[in-house]
Order: sequence, then C-alpha cells, then structure tokens
Amino acid sequence: MEAEMSYATFIRSRLKPAVVTIFLMVPLLTTMARAQEARLTDIVAAITGEHLIIYFRVSECFTEEMKKAIENGINTTFTFFVTLHEVMDFQLDNKIADLHVRHDIVYDNLKKVYKVSLSERDNKTIHVQDFNVAKNLMSEIVDLKLTGLHSLRHGNKYKLRMMAELDKIKLPLYLDYILFFLSLWDFETDWYTVNFTY
Repeated sequence: MEAEMSYATFIRSRLKPAVVTIFLMVPLLTTMARAQEARLTDIVAAITGEHLIIYFRVSECFTEEMKKAIENGINTTFTFFVTLHEVMDFQLDNKIADLHVRHDIVYDNLKKVYKVSLSERDNKTIHVQDFNVAKNLMSEIVDLKLTGLHSLRHGNKYKLRMMAELDKIKLPLYLDYILFFLSLWDFETDWYTVNFTY
C-alpha cells in the first residue's frame, strides 16, 4: 500500500497537525537546468516527534534508455548525501549529521518484478511490478531522520546540504555494452544548500 502512495499523499498523511513544519525549501544556489538534467525538488524539512526529518526527490533522473538497461539486468544504485552543520562564528562549523543513503534497483525477469532496496529502511526490499512505482521509490527520500532535537540549540544557525548521484555501474564484459551504457550512467545533481535558524 505504501509503495503505491504518491509522494504528496504520503507527506500529507505523515505531517499531522502536531508536526511543526520548519520550512519549505527552495535551493539557494541553482543553475540553469538543461532538459533531462537531474535535480533535487520538493524539498521539505520538518520537526516530528523528537527529530529533524527531511523529504526530497530527484527529478529527471530516469530516461527510457535507462529503463531498458535496468530491464536487461543492470543493477542500479542512487546514493544520496545529506549533511547538517551548526554554523559557528569565527571558527569551523560543527558537523551534526553526515548521511549517505543508498537506493538499489534490480529487475527480476523471471518474476517480472522490480526489487528496490532502501538503506534508510534497514535495507528493506520492496517488490513492485509497476516501473513508475519503482522509479518513485528510487528517487524519493521520505521521512529521513537527520538528527535528534537534542543536537540543536534554539537561536543558532544551521546549514543543510544535500545532493544525489547515480553510482558508476559494473558492466558486463562486452565492448558494445560498455560503449553504449557509459553515456547513460552519468548523473550527479548540484549540491543544494539551505541555511536556517532553529
């Protein structure tokens, strides 16, 4: 059920009235995006319970050629990098969180299902038949706990940075595959930076 839920619906269902949303974030540093250039979108940070959590997605990260490659047995991994620093005057910033999150997808041709593994969910593997559902699971970070609120101090300034990349793949030892696929497996988003005061 959860895998079939849209990103927006999932967020609305999780952010109950008791949750205080800190900010809807728009990247402070952006570049002119070309068509099909991977980028982070729908970035939201919130306080829920005793944690600072984050949501975001990677847009324009799949092509039709990439889908065909996955369906031909190429294992694919997205890695998401998220850091949180306390901004210190006249000294080095204090690192609070430095997370690396992995999303892996492999297609089981016999069962006709996509297997998506999410490291932030204890490497739970989710089986789905619909590629669009698998694509959403791969490209979305949902309810990622950055840090406990005990690590934050009221009135202090913080810097949140995030980016995503497609890991380099291990290709079959066929020259034509190598020449073809090298151009497909090459995306890395810009770093997105958000400054806020807790």
